[in-house]
Amino acid sequence: MKNKNTSVNISKDIIWPVLAGLLFLIADILVFSIDVKSGVILACFVFVFLLFSLFYYPYHKKKMMQETMDFMFEQSRVQNHLIKELPLPYVLIGGDGDIMWYNQAFEKILDGKSISKLQQMFPELDKNLLPSEMNHSVSHVKKETLEKDQERTCFYKIEFVRIQMDSLIDEETESKSKQWLRDQSMVAAYFFDQTMLKMYMEQNENQRMVVGLIYIDNYEELLDNVDEVKQSMLLALADQKINKFIQNISGIVKKTEKDKYLIIFQQKYLEKVKKEKFHILEEVKSINLGSSGNMTLSISLGINGQSYQENYEAACTAMDLALGRGGDQAVIKDGEDISYFGENAAVVEKNTRVKARVKAHALRELLESKDNVVIMSHKIPDPDAMGAAVGLYRLGLSLGRKAHIVMNEATISVRPIVEELLACEEYDEDMFITSDTAKEITDDNTLLIVVDVNHASYTECEELLDQTNTIVILDHHRKGKETIKYPVLSYIEPYASSTCELVAEVLQYIATKPKLLPVEANAMYFGMLIDTDNFVNKTGVRTFEAAAFLKRSGADLNKVRKMSRTSLDTYKIRAKAVSDAEIMYGSFAIATLVGIGIDSPTVVGAQVANELLDIDGIKASFVLTGVEERVYVSARSIDEVNVQKIMEQFGGGGHLTVAGAQMVDVSLYDAKQIIKGTLQFMKEEGDI
Repeated sequence: MKNKNTSVNISKDIIWPVLAGLLFLIADILVFSIDVKSGVILACFVFVFLLFSLFYYPYHKKKMMQETMDFMFEQSRVQNHLIKELPLPYVLIGGDGDIMWYNQAFEKILDGKSISKLQQMFPELDKNLLPSEMNHSVSHVKKETLEKDQERTCFYKIEFVRIQMDSLIDEETESKSKQWLRDQSMVAAYFFDQTMLKMYMEQNENQRMVVGLIYIDNYEELLDNVDEVKQSMLLALADQKINKFIQNISGIVKKTEKDKYLIIFQQKYLEKVKKEKFHILEEVKSINLGSSGNMTLSISLGINGQSYQENYEAACTAMDLALGRGGDQAVIKDGEDISYFGENAAVVEKNTRVKARVKAHALRELLESKDNVVIMSHKIPDPDAMGAAVGLYRLGLSLGRKAHIVMNEATISVRPIVEELLACEEYDEDMFITSDTAKEITDDNTLLIVVDVNHASYTECEELLDQTNTIVILDHHRKGKETIKYPVLSYIEPYASSTCELVAEVLQYIATKPKLLPVEANAMYFGMLIDTDNFVNKTGVRTFEAAAFLKRSGADLNKVRKMSRTSLDTYKIRAKAVSDAEIMYGSFAIATLVGIGIDSPTVVGAQVANELLDIDGIKASFVLTGVEERVYVSARSIDEVNVQKIMEQFGGGGHLTVAGAQMVDVSLYDAKQIIKGTLQFMKEEGDI
């Protein structure tokens, strides 16, 4: 085999001298045809050249090859030496994950330890992370090390590169060797130390400025309840506590208005503030100078913006959320991520009606600018949603606008209202329309009014939100992360008992003073009655004033009471759910309700939740109602537990004492276990 290869190589080596000889021979023939003597002399020269090439060139080539091989072997030794002493840690890994070879730089990472697999040092690495079909992959790991008796965390970026063994196979390799090489798998791992980079990034992150706002929620109400002598003392105590809070995190605070503050501090103190759960919220509540209520704060922070201006704008947006949720809380806005803290106080009722008057005037202008009005509530509308929709329907008619109410199905809770409205000749046949019809008539010339809901996914027909740019929201539930985007008018007041209360106030401030029909007044009164649990929950002065307005408009309390009655079967279902309720920690009642076959299952679930609160020792109740592929959660409390904070864990919301949520693609049993697990976790964390 060796002689054969040698002969082949020799023939390859002499091909160029032979070709040169042929050229000389052709030239010799041409010269010979011109001059014989010259041709003979040239022929002798060509013969000598061929003999020289035949004997000398192979000898010289062999010598050149020897010198080349010597150089290659020397270069290989240099390369091996360089790789071994390369400052970059380098490891060769076999197909089974075993370490086959590593250089001196990797030995330093080992700290004298002996390992056979990378997973022994970096447990977060998995064999599956090694590139298989892909030739390249990247992982990030960390390692605790001891330097000068101090623990230090090192961070590494590992790049894995698969070595293609087929490239090492040549024609001379024996067949068995070929198969063995093909069966082998090898991965090269390069370690890049990112500890310093991580440290610099962390330092840069910590040195970023957090821009925040602090508002006193109930400033005017507090001052109205204390004499002039104590007013200055009250404000001085508030200033003192706020300034001390900011000084403890090395920040600055600037009072911009009598009840508003601008704060700035470094982001490295943010974790401390979050860990302490914004204790300033509770400290300010402790201020008591004989007033009828406690001072509450709303705090908003904007972080990780590209500029201080972006952080400030984020803080303003977060403050809108905090105030829209009733105050007494801190809201952090980090890009699209929003975090909530606090929320342990009941929403303070606002005595002033300036906001209601402003919203009423704005709503009238919007109604007059559009020819078509579509009113929509949440899925499975309840009496509050229906009553608010009917009130706004009357407002639209009084301004000469064509109005419609979107309702796909009249459940038993709203059926008495709907039947009474449909029996009245005052209304058009298309007063109530389905979602499909609403999508056909809704365009840019349509005013879409959303009532009793501000979550886009909870609306009766979410597609309508994308078909018009003119959206109005009227709701009494606190804002969440999924609040409908870009409404032209938003009237969300968590202090209100119901949306019907808000609509009743708006109607009173419309210049044309729309005249409610008795059936419409009944519908709105019924909505207030249900949402307040017969004027027990979230009932304030303005609630009774709105009820008085509806009574003057012709509300018949006997008819309303008849609307609220339930069937015997429904009553039995409620009684069974209450009797089967499970009690956690002696204070949390959890009940389940199968909604299939029950008309208005969510209303029944809410009723059960209210009834569970009548049990001695129960601080909060949770009723889970299964309807098809959804589980509706109704949460209630009196004043000790913030159920809204709990419901927000599942994308829901509401109020301090009344909240709800929806779970999709989960069984009733699994939903119950999730609720129990959440309560246990929040109990252990001290959040409830």
